[in-house]
Amino acid sequence: MGLLDGRIAIITGAGRGIGREHALLFAANGAKVIVNDLGGHMDGSGEDTSEATKVVAEIQASGGIAVANHDDVTSWEGGANLVKSALDNFGDLHVLVNNAGILRDRVLVNMSEDEWDSVIKVHLKGHFVPARHCAQYWRERSKAGETPRASIINTSSTSGLLGNPGQANYGAAKAGIASFSTILAQELSRYGVRVNSIAPAARTRMTETTPGLSDVVKAPQDGFDVWDPKNVSPLVAVLAMEDCEITGQTFFVQGGTVQRMLGWQMGPEITSPGRWELADLAAKIGEIV
Repeated sequence: MGLLDGRIAIITGAGRGIGREHALLFAANGAKVIVNDLGGHMDGSGEDTSEATKVVAEIQASGGIAVANHDDVTSWEGGANLVKSALDNFGDLHVLVNNAGILRDRVLVNMSEDEWDSVIKVHLKGHFVPARHCAQYWRERSKAGETPRASIINTSSTSGLLGNPGQANYGAAKAGIASFSTILAQELSRYGVRVNSIAPAARTRMTETTPGLSDVVKAPQDGFDVWDPKNVSPLVAVLAMEDCEITGQTFFVQGGTVQRMLGWQMGPEITSPGRWELADLAAKIGEIV
C-alpha cells in the first residue's frame, strides 16, 4: 500500500522540474494526481500543453492514475477549473501543491514594470487563486459536517527568505508566499486544512540560470546528487499525508537535508520612558544591530 493511497492532489507547474517529480512520487505512492502545467517558457511566455500530458503518460505507464490540466493558475476561472477537474475525474480533493513559477531576473535599477508585475502575478496570485478555490471547497465540506484532512503545500525560496541580488521581484514574491502560508494555516485550521511551505534547492531550469548557481548545480560524475529535484518531493509527500499534523511551517530542503526555517521574530530592544529624542536614539540604535 502506498503512503498516499486515496489522496487526490492538484500539483501546479508539474510538467517539468520539481513539480514533475512531485507528481511522479505522489502517483507512485497511491495518490490520484491532477498534473497542471501551461508548458510556458521560463519567463512565462508561450504555451505547450504537451508537457503535462507527457507526465500523465509516464504516470499511467507505471500503473498510476493522473489527468492533465492546462488551466492558468493566475486566472480566477482557471483556479475554479482546477478544483472542478479533480471533482469531475476523481470525486474529491485532499491536497494542493502550489509549485508553478517563472523567472525574470534583473537588478532593481534595470527592472521593468512588466518584469516585476509578471513574476509577482505568477507566484503570488498563482498561489492565491488555487488556494482560494480549494479552501472554498474544503470549507463547504467542513460546514456539511465532514473533516477534509486536507493539505496545502506552497513553494517559497531562500531568495525570498534569505535574499539574493538580482531577484527582487522573485524574492519579494517568495517571501510573500511564506507569509501567505503562515496566515492560511491560522485561517484554515478550523476547516481541517493544514498549510506549510517549502524552500527547495534543486537543479531546475530556474536555478540553472540563477546568478551564482549555474555552475554549482551541475550533476556530479558520481556519488549522491544533492541538486537532484527528486530529493525535494519526499518532504512534500509527507506534508500531504492524511495523518500528518504539521502546519504553519516553512522548511528548507536540499539533497538529504530538511531544515525548519525560522521567520521574523522579535529581537533585542532599547527603550525610552517616553518618545525618543533624535540624538538619543541615534546614539543608542547601534546597540541592537
